Amino acid sequence: MSLPVHLVPSLAGVAAGAVVEVSGDEAHHAVAVRRLREGERLVLTDGLGTSVTGTVASTGKRVLTVSVDAVGREERPSPAITVVQALPKGDRGELAVEVLTEVGADRIVPWAASRSVAVWKGERAARSHAKWQATAREAAKQSRRSWLPTVAPLASTAEAAEVVAAADLAVVLHEDADVPLAALDVPASGRVVVVVGPEGGIADDELATLTDAGAHVVRLGAEVLRTSTAGVVAVAALLARTPRWS
Repeated sequence: MSLPVHLVPSLAGVAAGAVVEVSGDEAHHAVAVRRLREGERLVLTDGLGTSVTGTVASTGKRVLTVSVDAVGREERPSPAITVVQALPKGDRGELAVEVLTEVGADRIVPWAASRSVAVWKGERAARSHAKWQATAREAAKQSRRSWLPTVAPLASTAEAAEVVAAADLAVVLHEDADVPLAALDVPASGRVVVVVGPEGGIADDELATLTDAGAHVVRLGAEVLRTSTAGVVAVAALLARTPRWS
């Protein structure tokens, strides 16, 4: 059975034999929800590539201490995968973030596409962004990731184009594209960007802006997927052709 994973702010300088304190909501989840007790083993990670395996030394109401048995370090995954995700309606945004995190996306950029049904403004924008961040955090723990993906601030189309321009490979998923995703060469390192449009599709002017920035317009297959699932399929198809999945 896999050991439970919990996130801590930092594991800098931690070595075998050290004691790490976990506090706040993370400790509450470990003690009150998972009911971890003294002597049980678990994994702590800082989301920046360092993880430790250890044993619960003590527990409190919102605190526990962990005696470190071993320390592991993973290099940042390469190529790094960024998904520019148009805002879906309802709770499909959190679904998209969850599955993208589980499959290996390293950065998720919420995109205010012109045809997005959902709109992030004011307090709603802050709440929605916080939900995406929390979803990514929990999905990273569930999928036992040493590197926590980032959720960028809400991007305009112009800002999404800047993300595309900085990539070594960028693709825009489009049902009417002539080029299949499988026809493109995937770099073994660097930055790969996948742009996923909204339920209503990507507007012509947006598509032009993204292609002018260097994106390839591609299709996945004959089937048309929802915006909340198209990204994870594309990321999986790309990662299967990189050293990350070899």
